[in-house]
Amino acid sequence: MNSAAIKVLVDAELDPQLQSIGYKILNKERINFDEGVALFEKASLSYVGALANWVREEKHGNKTYFNRNFHIEPTNVCVFSCAFCSYSRLYSNREEGWELSIDQMMHIVKSYDGKPVTEVHIVGGVHPKMNMEFFLELLRTIKAHRPALHIKAFTPVELDYMFKKAKVSVAEGMRLAHEAGLDSLPGGGAEIFHPDIRKQICDDKVDAVGWLNIHETAHQLGMHSNATLLYGHIESFSHRIDHMERLRSLQDKTGGFNTFIPLKFRNQDNDMSHIKESTIVEDMKMYAVSRIYMDNFPHIKAYWPMLGRKNAQLTLSFGVNDIDGTIDDSTKIYAMAGSEEQTPTMSTADLVRLIKQVKRQPVERGTLYNEIRDYSLVDATGLELDSQTN
Repeated sequence: MNSAAIKVLVDAELDPQLQSIGYKILNKERINFDEGVALFEKASLSYVGALANWVREEKHGNKTYFNRNFHIEPTNVCVFSCAFCSYSRLYSNREEGWELSIDQMMHIVKSYDGKPVTEVHIVGGVHPKMNMEFFLELLRTIKAHRPALHIKAFTPVELDYMFKKAKVSVAEGMRLAHEAGLDSLPGGGAEIFHPDIRKQICDDKVDAVGWLNIHETAHQLGMHSNATLLYGHIESFSHRIDHMERLRSLQDKTGGFNTFIPLKFRNQDNDMSHIKESTIVEDMKMYAVSRIYMDNFPHIKAYWPMLGRKNAQLTLSFGVNDIDGTIDDSTKIYAMAGSEEQTPTMSTADLVRLIKQVKRQPVERGTLYNEIRDYSLVDATGLELDSQTN
């Protein structure tokens, strides 16, 4: 919709508060906490979706970003026991776990030699024997082998444990990691910041203050990062907005976040399996409100292996302008929790085709959103790239 059509939609809204919110969005004014909650509680999906799509197109037009990346998961052995996690195995139950050596991880990196990937994403469990020096050596080894490969690695949960075990401050630990080759941080480990919820689902790992402090420190070093929110479990709408408000406030201060990624709770094989998963309507509303509320975040991303390909396409009409990347089939975090994508991998041609099917403009990006190639005039079926080259 163009601005005139959106104005007609806002004018037709009968609820005075929602109409006021609509005008604020049209005027590019920030909405407040209570207004964010009201969008969840009172707005129809069509209303909030149209507003979010307008914001998306004002910022990015039809451009939809993806990158060529691959994942390394060093271990699923973890000292923490998050109630929502289907992925990790406690250190006392390592029979079902894996622990990769530096050589094994470098074998994965080298398997992409000669392929045009731009990013390696490294996250996993918190293994008591994989200490800070182990991961610094991994970073240095990757950079020595392929200097141009962007390393996006380690959630604050992993980093907090490393730093405490190494008896270094957050500032010193982040400096050492950055010097060893860490380029940016992923958004994981945020879950829900509010202590009432965090106490019930992940009480033993780094809290909201610690998570935000690590990202702020990274930003002070000139690094960028992402942010996530785990939704659709025991949290309220107010908890979601509280979470986004804390991120928005830090972004006002540092400007270091690239993208916000709502992550859908999946209930297979974890301690919260009794909780019903959110519906597709609820999912789309989450993305739409995120795009509206997170006004200082340049990008909103839908992680397609978590949602499935068709639903990821749908998010592109509800504020999303990024659907992540080629991923490759090494990531198990969502597959183990029951996502639709049990072997999540797409070639560049697959991604281009998926984006074009919903009339959007596919643009390959680097991790920091430098545009590498615009595929809008390229026929996906005729791409010289295939699943062998990502």
